This record gives sequence, structure tokens and C-alpha cells, in this order.
Amino acid sequence: MKLYFAAVALCLTGVKGFSGFGTRMLTPSGISSRGKTFGMAPRHIVRTPLSPPRQTFTSLSASVAKLSEPQGQLLSTVDVFIFDCDGVIWRGDSLIDGIPETLEKLRSAGKKCFFVTNNSTKSRAGYKKKFDSLGLDVAAEEIFSSSFAAAAYLEQSKFLEKKAGKKVYVIGEVGICDELDLIGVPYIGGPADEGKQPEMVSGAKVDHDEDVGAVIVGFDRHINYYKIQYAQLCINENEDCEFIATNLDAVTHLTDAQEWAGNGSMVGAIKGCTGQEPNLVGKPSPLMIDYIAEKEGLDRARICMVGDRLDTDILFGKNNGLKTCLVLSGVTTEEKLLGPENDVAPDFYADSIADFFVKETA
Repeated sequence: MKLYFAAVALCLTGVKGFSGFGTRMLTPSGISSRGKTFGMAPRHIVRTPLSPPRQTFTSLSASVAKLSEPQGQLLSTVDVFIFDCDGVIWRGDSLIDGIPETLEKLRSAGKKCFFVTNNSTKSRAGYKKKFDSLGLDVAAEEIFSSSFAAAAYLEQSKFLEKKAGKKVYVIGEVGICDELDLIGVPYIGGPADEGKQPEMVSGAKVDHDEDVGAVIVGFDRHINYYKIQYAQLCINENEDCEFIATNLDAVTHLTDAQEWAGNGSMVGAIKGCTGQEPNLVGKPSPLMIDYIAEKEGLDRARICMVGDRLDTDILFGKNNGLKTCLVLSGVTTEEKLLGPENDVAPDFYADSIADFFVKETA
């Protein structure tokens, strides 16, 4: 009986969007079989389990080319490269091999480079310092973070005008606060609420500010129950309080030794206690590419998004009319890319951006 269900599941993996007997984020058209009864299994199926359908693997494998001739495949058709940072340029505080030389060659070839990160812990100025500390010559105007995207969203939606007298509650680190300061939006929370604990005695409660008109949830290494409670009170009890997420990344690179739980876990906590879906401002939301393309007057057909995540970086590129290149220097493995459960196909993939130029042999 168990083998029969396994056989049915393997057959269904050939259906686009199917991810087993549960649901999968970012695949709203996915098929779920929870609660369905398939009946008794024929004996020959029980004795002879089905193998995974080969066509699912080879179909995606055939449609995704590994970069082998970068000049003809990529460089000749791209004028602008947009790079993710974590897992593409660095891991934690360690620079990935070959990055300085590759960026220098791209610039020498007349390519424009921008750096777009979903990490909200730093402002653009903060990321400029990180690039400098790693010996990378990157202008502040070339850097875009999800902390900047959150502030830009509030500015574009005219938060100060439409919600006069309102403020923002921040779950997150100094990057979000710095960007809010730059556009003059008042806020509370953030690092100031680090270490706070609600009192758990009879009659105790957390008092919240009724003038909070938006809650921004970004990555926070000091997330605590007080912050979660404060955020849910604002969203659930304040009229028209908006729930904004900088990103939904499942994991992140805090160090080069392992993956760490990402902002998706923090956004998930607020979703769970409010029942609300956030307005997403980081990748794969179009906000940052819309801003860059309009500001720089770029032709999207000649832009390539380069990242290490299928569900953010590559989806960001594909959804917004860009060429896409996945690198295997971050969270995504070749096995995951070409496996039967993945249906997000980049135009190309490479081990790292160092493969954008053919290595010279001695």
C-alpha cells in the first residue's frame, strides 16, 4: 500500500507545480493531494515500484545550459549585470574566489554592474562599507538593499502624506532604521527593542502605539517574543496598519560555515498570528528593478540577473523580463536545479561568476 502511494506521488511529480502531498511557497498553481483516497493498489505495482519519470529531469536539464562559451552565450547579449550579494559576491564576511578580477573584467568590457540584496540588516551606506572592507570598488549608487526598498515603497506610496502623524514599527536591524531616517519617516522598535520581555503575570499586557501605520519585518538576529507580540497588536488592532516584508528568504549566509534561518522565518511568525499576507518589497517583487531600470534608462532585454536562489533571484529576473544566470556558489546545488521538484529554469547556470570569462591555460 505504501509503495503504491509512493508510485502515484512519483508520477505526479511530472505535473508542473506539484511538490508532493503538501503545498509549496511561490507555486500557487501547485496541486495538493491531501485528503484524497486513491483506492487499493494492483498487486503488480506493489511488487514492482515505479521509477521516477526520467522526462521531468531531462526536460529541465535540456532547457538550462551550463555556461561554457560565456562570450557567445552571455557577454555579447548583455550590457548590464545585476548581482545578488550573499552567495554570489561573498559568503558571510568571506569574499568568493575570483570576484575582484571578474568585476574588473566586466567593467573593462563596458558592462554596468549593480548589486541587489534581500538582506536588510544594512543600509546602502552600510553595504558600501562592506564592499570597501572586502577591497571591492563599488559606488554607493550601484547598491540596492531590501532596507532601501522598504523605504522607497513608503515614499512611493506617500506614507507621510496619506498617513499623517503615523509611524512605523520595525522588526529588523539598523539598516531599515537608517533608510527610514533618510526619507524622514518616524519609527519605533528595531534595535531599541532588543532584549525586551513581556511580563507574564495575571492581568499583564503589552501596550502598543495606536499611531503605528505600518509594520516592517526584516531580518533580525535579536527577534524576540515582545517584538512579535507588539507587531501583531499593531497589525490586528490599528486601523489600516500595513504589513511589509523586506524578503521571504528561507535561509541566509551569516557565516561561511553553514546556512542560517532567514527572514522567511520571522515573516512567518507575524503571518501566523495575524492571518495577513505581507506586501513584499524585496526580490522577487519588481520594486527594485523598476526603480533601477527607470532611473538608469535601461533596456531590460539586455540585463542579466545573477543570483544563487531560484525562488528569489531567478524568479525576480524571469518575472521582470531579464536574462537570468544561476550560480552554484550559494544555496542552490546543481542537483536541486535539475531535479524533478524544481520548475524555475534560469537561462544559464555556472559554478560562480568567475566562469563569465574563460580561464587562461598556462
